Amino acid sequence: MQASKGTRVSEIAMFVILACVIVVPLISMFANIKGADFSAVFKGQAFWEALGNSLLSSLISTVISIVIAYALAWAVNRTNIKLKALWSVILVLPMLIPSISHGSGLIMLFGNNGIFTNLFGGTSKIYGLTGIVIGSVLYSFPVAFLMISDVLKYQDYSPYAAAEVMGIKKSRQFTAITLPYMKKPIISVLFATFTMVITDYGVPLSVGGHFKTLPVILFEEAVGQLNYSVGGIIGIVLLVPAVIAFLVDLFNKDVGQSTKVAQPFVIEKNKARDAVAYVVSTLIVIFTCMIFVAFCVQAFTVRYPQDMSFTFANFTKTFEKKGLQYLGNSILIAVLTAGVGTLVAFILAYLTARTKTKSSKFLHLLTITSLAIPGLVLGLSYSVVFKQSFVYGTLAILIMVNSVHFLASPYLMMYNALNKVHENLEDVGAILGISRMRVITQIIVPQTKYTIMEMASYFFVNCMMTISAVSFLATPSNKPLSLLINQFEAYSMMECAAVVALLILGVNLLIKIVVGIIKRKGGAKDVK
Repeated sequence: MQASKGTRVSEIAMFVILACVIVVPLISMFANIKGADFSAVFKGQAFWEALGNSLLSSLISTVISIVIAYALAWAVNRTNIKLKALWSVILVLPMLIPSISHGSGLIMLFGNNGIFTNLFGGTSKIYGLTGIVIGSVLYSFPVAFLMISDVLKYQDYSPYAAAEVMGIKKSRQFTAITLPYMKKPIISVLFATFTMVITDYGVPLSVGGHFKTLPVILFEEAVGQLNYSVGGIIGIVLLVPAVIAFLVDLFNKDVGQSTKVAQPFVIEKNKARDAVAYVVSTLIVIFTCMIFVAFCVQAFTVRYPQDMSFTFANFTKTFEKKGLQYLGNSILIAVLTAGVGTLVAFILAYLTARTKTKSSKFLHLLTITSLAIPGLVLGLSYSVVFKQSFVYGTLAILIMVNSVHFLASPYLMMYNALNKVHENLEDVGAILGISRMRVITQIIVPQTKYTIMEMASYFFVNCMMTISAVSFLATPSNKPLSLLINQFEAYSMMECAAVVALLILGVNLLIKIVVGIIKRKGGAKDVK
C-alpha cells in the first residue's frame, strides 16, 4: 500500500516525537558528563568490582532462568498435565510485583530472621551473590517462560509426523527438528533476559548487601547524591550490553519463519513424561508461591518475628504514610499511560506495518530502540533534559517516561497483528470511496481489539510495578506506590513494604483477570 500525503505527515510527526523523547534525552545526558569524572570512575576499584559483579550475577541468573523457563514451557505445551491455564497464571505472578519485592520476600524467608532460617537454625547466606541470583531468576523467568511458550505453542507438527512415519527416534527428532527450530528464539530470549537482569537495581538493592552491582551504584550516585555526571557514565556502560543484546536480537530475527501452523502439535500419551512435568511445575510453583506467602505473613503480622499476632494495623500504617494516595497516583499514571501509550503504539505500528517505505522501516527501527534503553538510564536522561522545563515534577513526565520505557513490546504486538490484516484493505476502501480513517476505526480496530487490550494491559501492569525510570522523576505529591517499598525498607518497616507489594499484586492481578474474562467471553479471535 502506497503512503498518502497524510501518512507522510504522520510519519514526520512521529519522527519528531520519538526524537524528542528518546534521542534528545540520551544526547543531553551524554553532554552533561564531565570529562574529569570519566577518569575518576574508571580508575576506581569500586566500579570494576561492580561491573564484574553485574556480569557474574547476570550470566548465572540468565542461564538458570532460561533452563527453568524452557522446562516450564515444555511442561505446559508438550505434555498432558491438567489445569494448564492455572499453572500458566501462577507462573507469571512474579511479573506483577516490583523486582525489589522479590528481594524483600527472600529476606523474609531466608534472611537473618527469616522463616526458614529460624525454623532450621544456622546463619543466613541469602545476602550477596546468592540472593541476587535467586531474586533475579524469580524476576526474569516468567518473561522467558512466556516468550518460549509462545514459540512452542505455534510450532508445526508436520516435520514430527513425517519423522514418526520414517521411524526416527525421539532423541534424533529433538536434535534435528526441535533444536534448529528453537535456536533463534532461544538466542532472543537469552539476550532479552540478560538485559532485563543486568539493568535491574531492585533485587541487588534489597538483598545484595556488600555485593554492589552497576545499577545500584548508578542509583546511589544519581538519586542519593544527585551526581548526574557519574550516573551518566555508568548509564553509558549499562547501555553497552543492552545495545549489544538489541542488535543481536534484531539481526537474529528469522523473518522467513512462518507463523502459520499447518498441523497443530499432537501430544501423545506418556505417563512418565507427564509425571516429570508435574514435578518440575509443582516445585517451581511452590517456590514462587512461597514469596507471596511471605508477603502475606509479614503484611498481617504485628512485628515479625517478635510478635506473630494477626493484625490489619500494617495496612493502616501504610495508608497513614500516604499509601492510599500513592496507590491512587499509580493507578492514575497506569491508566493514562495505557491510554497514551496504546494510542501511540497503534499509530506507529499502523504507519510501519501498513506503509512499506524506506521511512517506515527507519521509523520501525527507531521505535524498537527503546528496548535497548534501561529504565534507569532513561529516567536519568529525562531528569537531565527536562530539569528546567514545565513538565518536570508533573504527572506528564511520568506518563511520558513510562510510555517510552514500555513502548516497544506493545508496538511489536500491534505490528505483528497488522501485518496479518489483508494488505490491500485500504486500497479497496479508496476505490469504494471509504476513507482511511473509516477503514481503521470500523475494520482494523475491531479485528485487532484483543491485541489492543493486551497492549493496554501491558502498559498498565508495568507502570504499576516499575521502580526504575520513575525513581528519578517522581515528587512527594505524585510518587507511585512502588517507590514506597524502598522507603519503607530503609526505615525497617518491612511489614508496610509487604503491604505495598500485595496492593500492587492485587491491582495487577485484577486487571489481568478482567482482560482474560473479556477475551474468553468474546472468543479472543484477533486476526491470525
